[in-house]
Amino acid sequence: MPETVFEVDVDEDPEDQPDPIVNRWHPDTPPAATIKPGEKVRIECLDWTGGQVNNDDSANDIRDMELSPNHHLSGPFEVKGAEPGDMLVVDILDLGPFPDHEWGFTGIFDLENGGGFLTDHFPEARKTIWELDGVMTHSRHIDDVRFPGCAHPGIIGTAPSHELLEAWNEREQALIDRGPDAQTGVNHETGDDEPPLALPPEPENVLLGDMDDDKLEDAAKEAARTIPPRENAGNCDIKNLGRGSRVYLPVFVEGANFITGDLHFSQGDGEITFCGAIEMAGYIDLKVDIIKNGVEKMGTDHAMFKPGYQDPDFSDYLVFEGYSVDEDGTQHYKNGNVGMRRACLDAIDYLTNFGYTREQGYFLLSTVPIESRLAGVVDLPNTCVTVSVPNEAFDINIDPDTLADDSVVTDRSDVAKPS
Repeated sequence: MPETVFEVDVDEDPEDQPDPIVNRWHPDTPPAATIKPGEKVRIECLDWTGGQVNNDDSANDIRDMELSPNHHLSGPFEVKGAEPGDMLVVDILDLGPFPDHEWGFTGIFDLENGGGFLTDHFPEARKTIWELDGVMTHSRHIDDVRFPGCAHPGIIGTAPSHELLEAWNEREQALIDRGPDAQTGVNHETGDDEPPLALPPEPENVLLGDMDDDKLEDAAKEAARTIPPRENAGNCDIKNLGRGSRVYLPVFVEGANFITGDLHFSQGDGEITFCGAIEMAGYIDLKVDIIKNGVEKMGTDHAMFKPGYQDPDFSDYLVFEGYSVDEDGTQHYKNGNVGMRRACLDAIDYLTNFGYTREQGYFLLSTVPIESRLAGVVDLPNTCVTVSVPNEAFDINIDPDTLADDSVVTDRSDVAKPS
């Protein structure tokens, strides 16, 4: 087993961990450990909420979650000899839940606390708990579903330079300024309440490892949230970034100072419920190397990866199509986001034919390794998006031809709700 260079304790608060947790991007965060090129290491990780979710049948913890400390991540890790302009090469060797913590969770966040991709259709907090059995998973909250997970880190990335951090904050603040009023959240034109278009630095609940207190106050005012993906990769939530994958990360600071965490046992393309993967605490084994001057050699200053060989071998899919026309019939111009919404909503409604609630359908699209594609982007005015649901993930047959049979089961379990 590789040497463990970062330890966590799932029974302790994030502030009381054996190694200090980070939850922001900042170039001055002190490294938690140094890794030599070619070395294999094990990194332990809390779940992304820092242990705020319980293995029970109430969604109170999702409804009442404190979001500003998230994500709770492990690192940063200095890679000896890495310099700006290099490319960090990270091989994902293995990952999984802790042996005494073999469960995960998925949440629908309340409209007033986080929301999600389809929050206007699912405005109330809900939760599912998943049992993790080797490579397989099932849930007491969703009957007749059992499938192999597509385990991967939701977040892996390198620290930004001061210049890149400043560029992030400037461009995202400009986007915020173009959206709803920053103080009231009200759309200037319609008067409707709307979420912000981006999240500015939030100095409350900042964790930057072992940074000295005299530096932490100023750093917290500019440290970037870990919510979106950026040039350093970060929160990409790519389900195919699993065992056997090789990740190429541009280096922006001495030592690279890469961070990882937000481990997922499984996820569908898009992670559409926001807390949408099967989130878990666990470990990840990595091998790290360096390509000197790799950014120039490869001609890119963004991350790249080669997928591994551990994805589920599904072959029997039911494919739903969505176009750039929203639910009220408004035509949008080549809007893939609208197309994705329509395909997901159709898939959710379809699954109700087999006794699943719409909330269960929403959870399934977010956790089963569904395949989503931009199928067509050239034809005016619509972009075509497909969402492919594998029949093999179900213990029942969800083929459309079965709906001619009146014996389809319609009495099923339900997801966890707030008490």
